[in-house]
Amino acid sequence: MKAFLLAGGLGTRLRPLTDSTPKCLLPVQGTPLLQIWFDICRQYGIDEVLINVHSHGDAVRRFIDEHKDSLRVRLFEETTLLGSAGTVLANREWVDKERSFWVFYADVLTTANLNQMLAFHCSRGQIATIGVYEVPEPSRCGIVQVDERGVVFDFVEKPKAPVGNLAFSGLMLATPALLKFIPDNYPVDLGFHVLPQIVGRMAAYRIPEFLIDIGTLETYRAAQDIWPGRSPSQEQGGFRV
Repeated sequence: MKAFLLAGGLGTRLRPLTDSTPKCLLPVQGTPLLQIWFDICRQYGIDEVLINVHSHGDAVRRFIDEHKDSLRVRLFEETTLLGSAGTVLANREWVDKERSFWVFYADVLTTANLNQMLAFHCSRGQIATIGVYEVPEPSRCGIVQVDERGVVFDFVEKPKAPVGNLAFSGLMLATPALLKFIPDNYPVDLGFHVLPQIVGRMAAYRIPEFLIDIGTLETYRAAQDIWPGRSPSQEQGGFRV
């Protein structure tokens, strides 16, 4: 199975740490975020990964060469940032024949059981399934409303007046049908430009496990204390579709 690992952001809110180190290589309890994601991918049967980068591309390339092991990793360098959905669209031929593929935001740290999320996605038959979780500051996130069937009927990115606190986690499963909803003008963002178009046709999977978005110095420092590590109780092996 394939996964996009979105790592092209500049990490401006994490400066000065990101002045010399790409955000995806910042360590959490001594382990770079990218290494954590490589381990997660191997654990859940994800064998092909595409990583987009913008700044510090050489450092990311060296890390991939030294740590990819059995993973097949494609590095996609963006001289101009294309946006989270733009990266997917620019590499549509890589996934347009897949039944489903993952999209991960590389600055998310989680112990989510991806086998369970994939099984949920396969049982719903929607264009996409987004992982959702409750957040303390909903105005900074993509906020969803979900019906009793688990189908998203409203999605607003960074709402000024949030109607709830159930937010997009940065973990998504998509089918190639999603590609036709991505505008071909760049930059284009999943939260602002794509997910609102598919309300009623995407499912929401509630993530009960640990998840934190490492977008600021505050959350990055918090992660050093509260990250529980990858749980040995998580189911091993990949759920296949």
